[in-house]
Amino acid sequence: MKIYPLNTGYFKLDGGAMFGVVPKSLWQRTNPADSNNMCNWAMRSMLIEDGDRLILIDTGIGNKQDDKFFSFYYLHGDDSLDGNLAKLGFHRNDITDVFLTHLHFDHVGGSIEWNKDRTGFIPAFPNAKFWSNDKHWKWATEPNAREKASFLSENILPLQESGQLNFIDVGNDFTSATPLGFDVFVVNGHTDAQMIPIIQYKGKKIVFMADLLPSVGHIPLPYVMGYDTRPLLTLDEKAKFLNLAADEEFVLFLEHDSINECCTVKHTEKGVRLDKTFSFNEL
Repeated sequence: MKIYPLNTGYFKLDGGAMFGVVPKSLWQRTNPADSNNMCNWAMRSMLIEDGDRLILIDTGIGNKQDDKFFSFYYLHGDDSLDGNLAKLGFHRNDITDVFLTHLHFDHVGGSIEWNKDRTGFIPAFPNAKFWSNDKHWKWATEPNAREKASFLSENILPLQESGQLNFIDVGNDFTSATPLGFDVFVVNGHTDAQMIPIIQYKGKKIVFMADLLPSVGHIPLPYVMGYDTRPLLTLDEKAKFLNLAADEEFVLFLEHDSINECCTVKHTEKGVRLDKTFSFNEL
């Protein structure tokens, strides 16, 4: 098995929204904001080469939305999904599986593209199976008013219409197995039934953090995003996960941290805190 970090681009989101009730005087120490209070965030996917399988975890925001939509998020930088796939010697047609942690637009948008005539939408990975779960699918296709703007039908429905959509049985347990050779933690505070992959690699457990832990700045328990639908549940899920991560020395792969690809955490007198940061290639 080989694992590659794959940055699909950078965008900006409001710092207050990203840190909820935590005051700016605290969160700006790790995530400085610009004059508009916007902080810089990555959209970092993971590519897993495992035998005949080439698995992509999350796909970034994509490029099919209009200029008005993208103007809200200040896309910037030279990284792209296709460009960084090419640097690794791959093409999107090589992808056999696309695993979606959840269906918010910055995680699933790159899964769908315009067809040649720009009359409709098709999967951007024609040879891939797409993986979600039925609990989250129902949540995303029947969205609540709070999350409706994050679940765009053009990012979601074409997956099902193509016949390429598959569901993982996540049950009611904190940890569930998948057909892709790795397990997932299932968490419900940010959105219902978000899946957090746990991959065995080089003798370590690599955990793709998605939106359970967007950045190292979110490690302290109260640092919970305003976007989370059940923030008190996120607190409980973070506490359970971070204690386990410190006990078992997990490597946390950070999807949204614009500076740090990976980190570890440790127990301290103040609770679980950051231990080390490093690039994935340093493993």
